[in-house]
Amino acid sequence: MIEHTLSLCYHNKLILAPMVRVGTLPMRLLALDYGADIVYCEELIDLKMLQCKRVVNEVLSTVDFVAPDDRVVFRTCEREQNRVVFQMGTSDAERALAVARLVENDVAGIDVNMGCPKEYSTKGGMGAALLSDPDKIEKILSTLVKGTRRPVTCKIRILPSLEDTLSLVKRIERTGIAAVAVHGRKREERPQHPVSCEAIKAIAETLSIPVIANGGSHDHIQKYLDIEDFRQATAASSVMVARAAMWNPSIFLKEGLRPLEEVMQKYIRYAVQYENHYTNTKYCLCQMLREQLESPQGRLLHAAQSSQEICEAFGLGAFYEDVTRELNARRAELLARTPEAVGEPAEDPSGVIKMAVKFDRRAYSPQITPKMCLLEWCRKEKLAQPVYDTVQRPLDRFFCSVVTVAEQKYQSTLWDKSKKLAEQAAAIVCLRSRGLPEGRLGEESPSWHKRKREATDQDPGGPRNQEQAVPGELCKKLFVALGSGEESPLEGW
Repeated sequence: MIEHTLSLCYHNKLILAPMVRVGTLPMRLLALDYGADIVYCEELIDLKMLQCKRVVNEVLSTVDFVAPDDRVVFRTCEREQNRVVFQMGTSDAERALAVARLVENDVAGIDVNMGCPKEYSTKGGMGAALLSDPDKIEKILSTLVKGTRRPVTCKIRILPSLEDTLSLVKRIERTGIAAVAVHGRKREERPQHPVSCEAIKAIAETLSIPVIANGGSHDHIQKYLDIEDFRQATAASSVMVARAAMWNPSIFLKEGLRPLEEVMQKYIRYAVQYENHYTNTKYCLCQMLREQLESPQGRLLHAAQSSQEICEAFGLGAFYEDVTRELNARRAELLARTPEAVGEPAEDPSGVIKMAVKFDRRAYSPQITPKMCLLEWCRKEKLAQPVYDTVQRPLDRFFCSVVTVAEQKYQSTLWDKSKKLAEQAAAIVCLRSRGLPEGRLGEESPSWHKRKREATDQDPGGPRNQEQAVPGELCKKLFVALGSGEESPLEGW
């Protein structure tokens, strides 16, 4: 058995629950700011994690686990290292151990999701599907306890009968795990069903390891003092908060809830500083706004299509520009120290037409991109379609693309955060060099206008038209489940 080198205490703690699409680095840091003692990341699937490469991001001072498609699956930093618990979705002991060993040097604990009833978690025998296979539960947890240097926990739901639930948790305790989190609802129950404080209390009185009570946001927890009331009602060692923390992370603050505008601005600042993808940032902000999605603020958020636009919607445009300049300067400094890591395009740059351009989505018609314009022009001229050669430099994982059209190469000298943006920039260079329309607002060619009119005539009630007619509808869909008493798609706990 491997000796645990870090012992995370689960007694008398306030804990941010694992929540899909919510428990990313900005939310975890914000929860810590407001008083959370431990923060769980969102559930991450073992097979996805095993494809990742661990990368030290010197620009952001983070450790990133990056998928083959260059998407950051898990990002963490030194500030949370001793308080972040990595939750995985798994149905296989050996895969679970491989993931634990991959991340154990960067996290404080390892948790196995055994409670989420949603399909994205239960398919493949993960999540709440494990509750019907105690043998597999025992094997996974025992393997992790013996094979990793970090404390191991699991998160479960209660079974149909209290007797079966107590039998299961006793078996779980014997594996040697450090604590067990219990959502006080059955697998088929949702937030509109009352949480069973009595079941959690029976578990807490039966086990000698810490029991973490979860599931109180709907009925019990609306403010900080309610957290302690819920802990006492369940006799639990600690309390894990999900939706109440998602709606306002300052729920952990002893002094009481902070104004939502302040909380959202702090969240956005972390999101920008750690280059959180804007779609994830937008999603979390929509969860916080809830019934205010039709407010002027909500409409601005709904319309935002980048981190910069989100910042501008909340009066943080200057902050975004300052942070961007700082990060770019840091990249330049690091590149100057390690010129061999620049990773310029592999092809001979002689003869390549270059311009310093970037693709700004706001400057283009919603239906048109430079790549589409370039492809359309090549087809019209009966030329081979454009060929994009894109490289990524190791230091900051930024991209640069060279497009070849009619045996001529074109490239932007500015590196971009994504492969798609780099390719759009290369297309812009080609189009501008040839004096061709690139799809900018007010600049579309007649063929594009014709295509848009035809699409509108054929489908006047199409998704885009509906979205424009009801600006807040997209974000509002996130809360249909909550408003109807059904479970949030992000949580499932």
